[in-house]
Amino acid sequence: MDFWSRLIAGTSLASPKATANNPEKRLARFKQEYNRLLSLWRSSTNLSRDYEAAEKVRESIQELTSILSDESRRPLPHPCITFAASKQIYIPIGKVATTSYDEPIIREGVAFFATLIDSEEEDFVENENFSNSLMNLLVRITSGNSVPLGSDTEVELVELSFNITTKIRLDPEILPAWFSAHEGRNDEEGLADAHEKFTGKTHKEDFPLFYLLIDFIHHEGRTGDFARTGLLYIIEAASNSAALEQWIVESDLATLMATGLGALYSQLSRKLVIDYPLITTHEIVSSTSDDFQGHMETFLSHLMFWQDVLNHCKSVEVKSTLLEHFQVIFLQQLLYPSLLESSDVDGGSSVAVLTYLRRILEALDHPDMIHLILHYLLALPDTVKNASSSKISAARKRKSMDLATMMATQGDLTSTPALFNLVDLIQGNLQSQSHQTVSVTLQLVSTILRRHHRYAVTTLLWTSQTVPEKPQRTIGAHESEMEFILSLAGDIGGDYDFDELYDNHIKDCMGILESHPCSITLVAPRLPGGTSKLTNLHATTPGAPREIQSHTLRVEDPMFKTLLGILETFFINSIEVNLSLTGTIIDLATCGYMRIDGWLLPDPSKYVYEDDDLETPAPFIPGFVDPMEAEEKAQLRELKKARRTPKWSESQLSPFLQKLNLLCSQVRSYREEIPRFEEILQQRRDAFQAASSATTAPTPIRQVQQRTSLESNRSASPPLNAFDALAQRIFPELATPSRSRSPRGRSSHDGQRRSSGGISGGYGYDTPTMSRNNLPPPQFPMGTESPSRGSSRAISAHYMDGTEESRTRGVPVSQAAAFAAVDQSILARKVGIPALKHEVQPVPFPKLDADTPETQTKAGSETGVEDVAEERKLVSVSHVLTNVIVLQEFLLELAALVQVRAGLFKEVRFV
Repeated sequence: MDFWSRLIAGTSLASPKATANNPEKRLARFKQEYNRLLSLWRSSTNLSRDYEAAEKVRESIQELTSILSDESRRPLPHPCITFAASKQIYIPIGKVATTSYDEPIIREGVAFFATLIDSEEEDFVENENFSNSLMNLLVRITSGNSVPLGSDTEVELVELSFNITTKIRLDPEILPAWFSAHEGRNDEEGLADAHEKFTGKTHKEDFPLFYLLIDFIHHEGRTGDFARTGLLYIIEAASNSAALEQWIVESDLATLMATGLGALYSQLSRKLVIDYPLITTHEIVSSTSDDFQGHMETFLSHLMFWQDVLNHCKSVEVKSTLLEHFQVIFLQQLLYPSLLESSDVDGGSSVAVLTYLRRILEALDHPDMIHLILHYLLALPDTVKNASSSKISAARKRKSMDLATMMATQGDLTSTPALFNLVDLIQGNLQSQSHQTVSVTLQLVSTILRRHHRYAVTTLLWTSQTVPEKPQRTIGAHESEMEFILSLAGDIGGDYDFDELYDNHIKDCMGILESHPCSITLVAPRLPGGTSKLTNLHATTPGAPREIQSHTLRVEDPMFKTLLGILETFFINSIEVNLSLTGTIIDLATCGYMRIDGWLLPDPSKYVYEDDDLETPAPFIPGFVDPMEAEEKAQLRELKKARRTPKWSESQLSPFLQKLNLLCSQVRSYREEIPRFEEILQQRRDAFQAASSATTAPTPIRQVQQRTSLESNRSASPPLNAFDALAQRIFPELATPSRSRSPRGRSSHDGQRRSSGGISGGYGYDTPTMSRNNLPPPQFPMGTESPSRGSSRAISAHYMDGTEESRTRGVPVSQAAAFAAVDQSILARKVGIPALKHEVQPVPFPKLDADTPETQTKAGSETGVEDVAEERKLVSVSHVLTNVIVLQEFLLELAALVQVRAGLFKEVRFV
C-alpha cells in the first residue's frame, strides 16, 4: 500500500532515510522545499489573516530548519548549508517572518537563523548580509508595531542574541559584522537636539544587537539572564576595540541602566512595617508580603547586574562613565532625597528607606560602588582626578557635561550631604520614639561596621589610634574579666547545658572574626617576605579611605553614648531593638584593628593590684650568679606578674561593663519582685526551645525525673502554644542580619542537651541550678488587678519555703487550668525598670492650681497618672522574660568574643 500511495501522489519511491543519507537527494529536497516556500509567500497577500497559508509557510520553514539541523550532524559534504550561504536564502526567509505578523512563523524564522549559526560553517556570523538580515528581523519583531510575542518566543530570540555575543567574545574579529561606528557624524550631531544627543538615539543603528539586549535586561527568568549575560560579554569585548569603547561611552547605556535602577527603586513602598503582616494597608506594606518581596528581589537583581557589569568591564573609561551616571541619576536624584525626606510622623518612611539602604550595602561587594555610595552619603572629601587627553576621555567629558546639563534642568537640590549626611540621619533616628525606626537604624549601623568598617572609623565613630607602647592586657586580667562576664550570665540562672551553648558561641565568633574584611588580613597566611597572600580589594576610585590602622573607640563618642543609653533601658525596649542593639555591639568589637580595652573592657593602664607579694630579685653580681639562672628567675617573675588578678572596683570597670552589671542587678530585683520568676523564665526558655526545634530537626529533650501531673498538663496548656508562636515570630524573622551565618545563634538553642548543671567547670565558678519541680501556687487572687510588691514578695517567699513533701506531691488535673491562669496573670502584670535599693525615687510635685477641691482632685488624679506613665514606661512580665533571655545569650556571646579575640589577635600577654 505504501508503494501505490507514493506512486499515485507522484513522490519519490526512495525512503526518507535514503534521501537524508544521499547529499544530492537531500539538496534536491531542500531546494524543492525552498521553492515551495517562496511560492506560498508570493501567492499570499496577508499571512496574518490567511491562517491556512500561514500554517503551510510555517511547516515549510520548519522543514528547511529540520534538514539543515540534520545535515549539520552528518559527515561532509553539507550541500544544503553551502546552498543557503551562496544563495543567501536567509534574506527572503527573514522577510517572510518579518512581514507575516504571525508568531508561529516568527518563531520558526528565529529557529532557522539559530540553526545556521549553530552549524559553525560558511562563516555566517562574519557575514554582514547575514547580520543585517537577522537584526532587521529581531528589531522588527520586538518593536511596538509587531505582534505580541509569547514568553517562549522571547526566550528563543534572546538566546539567539546571547549565542552571537558568545561568539564575539571568543573571536573578537567577528565584531565588525555586527558593529559599525559611522564616521563623519560629528557635524550631524552638532545640529541635533541636545536631548537626542544625551539619550543616544542617533547610535542605535550602529549596534542594534546591543540595544536589543538592553530592552530585555529587566526581564525575569531565562530571558533576563540571557540578556544580562550577553550584554556583559559585549562590554567585556570593549577592551579589545577602541571604537566600541568610545561608542559605549557616548551611547546611552549608562543612562538607561541608571534610570532603570531608579525606576525599580521608585516602585518600592515608602511606608514599610517590619514583619507585621496584620497591619498591612493600601499605604503601609509588610516586609513579609509577597508583593514587596518580589519588588525587592527585582531591584536587588538589577543592582547586582550593575556590579557584574563593573566586574566584567576592563575599560577604565566605560567604568567611570557608569559610576558617574550611577551617582548623578540614582544617588543624587533618588536615594539621597528619599533619605532626606524620611520621617517618623504618621507612619513615615524612615523604616522603609533605611531598610533599603541596608539591603543595598549588604548586596554589593564591588569596592567602587561601595565607595561611591558611602563617599557621597557620608560627605567624605573629594580628590582631584588626573586629567587624560585621550580621545575616549574627551568623549566621556562631553558625555559628563551633557549629563550635568540635563540634570540641572530638572531642578536644583536644596540640600546636599555636606549639610546633612548619613551620620546626622543615623543619630537623629536613634533618638526616635518608634522602636522599628531605632531597630532598622541599628541594623544599618551594624551593616556598615561589619562590611565597611573603614568608612565608619572617621565618620560614624570617634576613634583614636593606638601606639605599640600602650599597655597590653595580662592573662590574669583576662581570666578575671572572663569570670566576671560569665558570672553575670550565670547569675541569671537556667537549666540548660551552658557549656555546650558557650562552645557554640565560640565557633560562631570564630567564623565572624575570621570573615571580617579588616581582620582577614591579620589571620591570612603570610608569604616569605612578610606580605599577605590576599590581594587588596579596595576601591580604585580616588578618595577611598586609607589602610586601616590599630585604633580604639573613644569613651566620649556620641554613637557609643547612644548605644549605652539604649542599653540602659534594655528590659523595656522592644525585642527587635535589643536584638539589633546586641548585634551592633558585637559588630563594633569584631574588627581586628579595633582595641576593645578602655570602652568594652577595663583599661590596662589603670590596673590596680593588691600588695606586691612577689619576691624581690637578688642583685646580679657577675661571677657569683649564673646568668642563665638569673634570666630564668626574671622570666618566672614576669610570668607571675602577668598572672596576678587586678583589683576591680565599680569605678574601674568600663562604661559598658557597668551597664551590664546594672542590668543583672535589675534581674535580681525582678526575681524578688515577680512571683515564681525562675519557673516562668524556664518555661519561656522551653517555649523558645520547642519553637526552635519545630523549625529544624527534632532534638532530644532532657527527661526530667519525678515529672508531676501539673508539669505535664502545663507543658500542653495554651500559654505554651502562645510562646511557641512568639518564638517563631521573634527569633527566625527578626534576627539581626549582622550575626553569624551559622544555624547557631544566641536566640536559638538548636541541638542543645539540657542538663541539671549550670555554667561550671572550666570557667572558674559554679552556678547554682534552680529547681524545676513545679509547685502548686498558694492562694493567689486571680482577678485582673496585679498584687502589690509586698504581697508578691510574701507570696513568693511562702511559695519557695515549702517542705520536701510538698515539692514532690502531685497536683490534680482539675487544678492545672487554675495554675495556668495564675501564670497568665503573672505574665500580664505591668512592671517597669526596677529601682535599685540605693536609689531614691523622686516624689512628684503637686500642681498648685487655685481651683475647686473637686476640680483639683479630678485634675490631680488625671495628671498624676499621666506623669507616672511618662516618667516610667511599663511593660508586661512576659516582655521582660524574653529580654532577660536575650541578655543572657548576649553575655555568653560577648564572653566568647573576648576569648576568641584574645587568642586570634594575640591581645593577651603572658609575660
